[in-house]
Order: sequence, then C-alpha cells, then structure tokens
Amino acid sequence: MNATRALWFLCVFALLVALHYTLRPMLAWRASIDFLVIALLLVSVRSRPGVAAIAGLAIGIMADSLTPGAFGAGALSMTLVGFSASWLKAAFFADNLALNGMFVFLGKWACDVLYLVAERRVHGGDFLVQAILWSPLAAAVTAVVGLVVLTLVRPVLGAPRA
Repeated sequence: MNATRALWFLCVFALLVALHYTLRPMLAWRASIDFLVIALLLVSVRSRPGVAAIAGLAIGIMADSLTPGAFGAGALSMTLVGFSASWLKAAFFADNLALNGMFVFLGKWACDVLYLVAERRVHGGDFLVQAILWSPLAAAVTAVVGLVVLTLVRPVLGAPRA
C-alpha cells in the first residue's frame, strides 16, 4: 500500500469511527448500524491476522470506554472477529457482492453474540431474543451499509490483500 492509499484508508477509517459516534446515536434504531465493525473488517481484510487482532482490541477498548459495566466484552469480541476475518478473508472477501455482504453480516452477528456472552448481563429468553432477533437485524442493516461503503471506497483503496 503506497502513501496515498494509506492516507485515504486512514481518512475512511476515521470517517467510519466518526459516523459511529455521531450518526448512529442520532438515528437511535433498535437494530442500529455498527460502523466500528465495518471499519474493523476493512482493516482485517487488508492486514495480517495479528495486526487485525490488535486493531480489534484497540477498537473494542475504544467502544468499551463508554460502557464501564461491561468493560472488556467489546474488546474481546472485536479482537476475535478481527483475527477471524483476517484469517478467513481469502475464502470470503472476493469481488462477489453477495459474499462481501455475507462476510459483513456474519462478522457483525458474531461480534454481537460474543459481546452478549462476554458481558453476562442478559440471560435466558432475553439472550435468545437479542441473539436471534435483534442481532441479525442489526447485522443485516450493517451489511447493507457495509456494501455501500465497500462499493464507494474500492476504487480509492484498491482490492484487499490476498
């Protein structure tokens, strides 16, 4: 990645983080868009698993700083999703739009389920409703927005690393 693409990548990453903390609260949807997962997946498909895990840890700690009651749950889930996404990118992250959408959907859903398990605040029926109803809905919305972002930034950033 040359210096110009790296600068564009940092700008896209910063924009996604800013959207997560500005647009997402204004929308206040029950199944909300997770711009942090989109940013993490963009980093993951363009880096090695160790770098993706460190990026996931940093993004997770940043997200967890606003929820001290479950501090560490987001960091754990983002680290695992970042590492797994980087490791699996060769199989899933191709030029196929449907595979990219499924990749973002599964990444967001896995992140939500891991977060729910790690925070241990939701139990029983509430856990099932969150994991089977609201998390997939949020993952679907995130996947649609992720596909829009990928379509917009692919000409600027180029294809991900193989």
